[in-house]
Amino acid sequence: MSTYHVQNFGCRASQADGAALELALSDRGLRPAQSAQHAGLVILNSCTVTASADEDVRKAAHRVHRENPQARILITGCYAQRAPDELAVLPGVYWVVGNSHKAQIPDIVTESDAPYHGQVRIGDIFEQHDFLAAPVEDAAGDRSRPNLKVQDGCNNRCSFCIIPFVRGRSRSAPEDHIVAQVRGLAERYREVVLSGINLGRWGRENGGRKRLADLVRRLLEETEIGRLRLSSVEPMDWSDDLLELVATSPRVAKHVHAPLQSGSDTVLRRMHRKYRPRHYEDRIRRARSSMPDAAIGADVMTGFPGETDAEFEESRGFIESLPFTYLHVFTYSERPGTPAASAVERVPIAIRKERNRILRELAARKNLEFRRRMIGRSLSVVTLTEGALSDNFLKVELAAPHDPNQLLDVEIGALTATGLRQRSALQVL
Repeated sequence: MSTYHVQNFGCRASQADGAALELALSDRGLRPAQSAQHAGLVILNSCTVTASADEDVRKAAHRVHRENPQARILITGCYAQRAPDELAVLPGVYWVVGNSHKAQIPDIVTESDAPYHGQVRIGDIFEQHDFLAAPVEDAAGDRSRPNLKVQDGCNNRCSFCIIPFVRGRSRSAPEDHIVAQVRGLAERYREVVLSGINLGRWGRENGGRKRLADLVRRLLEETEIGRLRLSSVEPMDWSDDLLELVATSPRVAKHVHAPLQSGSDTVLRRMHRKYRPRHYEDRIRRARSSMPDAAIGADVMTGFPGETDAEFEESRGFIESLPFTYLHVFTYSERPGTPAASAVERVPIAIRKERNRILRELAARKNLEFRRRMIGRSLSVVTLTEGALSDNFLKVELAAPHDPNQLLDVEIGALTATGLRQRSALQVL
């Protein structure tokens, strides 16, 4: 078993875990294979945020075994931590390793022999103190915007969410280590994305007084990175200090993503979210006031247990009233072990999906309005393998080819189906 392939599922944090595994396996002398079909070891780094995420992992395991029956399959990640026995019986699976033992995978797979279905390594995730991460330098294949996980775990207990039980308590990467990583990345890349399971909680363990804004400020002062972008930050962690830093620094992307989940006060209470619509609205309007052209996005959920027509309409109206430029819309999925999963008043699947459709259409209208405002403007973009991504999170089709990983100012001339097109230098007669 001299070659490996890692397939990641789910969020940016999972991608960062996978990148760290790839580095560790290479350090042990294993070589990356071109694909799972050519690998002696296949690692499926799983997600379990929804039932469909679980299904994706199971399908992938069956496909790998069918196409490469000699491969040894190791399943790790959040699904492995939550339900190892479901995965251990799948054909071809030699190991199931939870997040609690993920850092030990290089040792596990290089042991001399492994029984066919004998290796399940799971422990108490709340005793996990290791921080496993490496820069994801090939996210989505664009090789232009590495994703750096700086925080893991979550101390919140939202009633619908399984993540704290598979990721453990909130813990942060050491500040000096992050600075060194970004300094190294800045030699090769123009934009770095900072990510985490609950990114806004960076630095707060054990009464720590550091805040995410302090980390961003130090990275700007001590590295040459052209642009930093923040991934999702909980609404009440978008402090005045952080918003002002994002608004005033030319080296921080004008991009605010704040998970909402619902615009209904009563639904938020049942979700055990730590804010109310008025608190959320204050943060979003403050962001828009200080950054008129910023991307402002949210995660929203439809079909949470007990969500009535009136509560959904309250949520839809609240979303309509705010200056969002995009939404990530999710249909509620019961997660075993969460309080919401035992709720009696379940919303029928068909109604969940219809509400999802309504919010997606609303999101598409808001995004189109935002993109129309950009025509005639000059936007800062980072070039990708195909096209570019603007400072305010819009895809831009370039008028001429450019090498990836450049920061450019481009004038916007038109819309595309989902993004923008740079104005051509050629005049049409």
